[in-house]
Amino acid sequence: MISQTVPLRAGVSFKAGHVADILQAKPDVGFFEVHAENYMGAGGPPHAQLERLRSDNPISVHGVGLSIGGADDLDTDHLDRLKRVVDRYQPAFFSEHLAWSTHQGAYLNDLLALPYTNETLKIVVEHIDQVQSHIGRTILLENPSTYIKFADNDFDEIAFIAKVQKRTGCGLLLDVNNVYVSAVNHGWDAHEYIARFPLDHVGEIHVAGHATSEDADGSVLLIDAHDGVASEPVMALLSQVLTQRPGIPTLIEWDNDLPDLAGLYREVEKISTVLSIKKSDQEITDVA
Repeated sequence: MISQTVPLRAGVSFKAGHVADILQAKPDVGFFEVHAENYMGAGGPPHAQLERLRSDNPISVHGVGLSIGGADDLDTDHLDRLKRVVDRYQPAFFSEHLAWSTHQGAYLNDLLALPYTNETLKIVVEHIDQVQSHIGRTILLENPSTYIKFADNDFDEIAFIAKVQKRTGCGLLLDVNNVYVSAVNHGWDAHEYIARFPLDHVGEIHVAGHATSEDADGSVLLIDAHDGVASEPVMALLSQVLTQRPGIPTLIEWDNDLPDLAGLYREVEKISTVLSIKKSDQEITDVA
């Protein structure tokens, strides 16, 4: 099995509840993304479904359990299982989060924010080097959605991510919904963030919906809920990115309150239109 070229169409998160409709309808999507941890067993229905899916479509493997930013050593058993998934399915992309989720051997089942310090930088760089060496391919590192700020940081988020990329040679996954969520929560400019982000190293984009809540003092708090369509501000950020770097494979993350496949496919058409327009604009500019 070899890696596949990703067409200029939006991708979607693969959910088992859609599998029958997908196999029957064969929707025109760019790729399907799966969570690595769902396929770390040896066999069974999940692998049978994914093998069918992979025979017709490119896939992306998205990890949620490595704890790249954790102070603990990486779990070598987890790394071995991850390598087997990547070797078995040869995904177009493999990605993980800039976050931590383990402490003293306990797994916390969350993606927690990091302080952007020299100490954390050293840990993240060592862990990414270990992962890339172990699985034999480049990882795409995803920017986080955050709800707290640390008092003492040596870098801002973009400077931290840029240093990680430079030291490890990793690629980047730019989640524009995460950018917007964090910008609103912390009061900074999302478009300025995109303007400073090292877009030349972005191999995949995520878009998603978010939920609105309030924090303890009544201020608006956005939650990266993946439970609906991308908002207009998030779509504006996507357009900004694709104006600078057209054609980047873009995934619709939708994990909660799932629509039927037809509803999800409407989002595929919407995002695919943006991808095509920006690609066409670039081609016209290049010719001119």
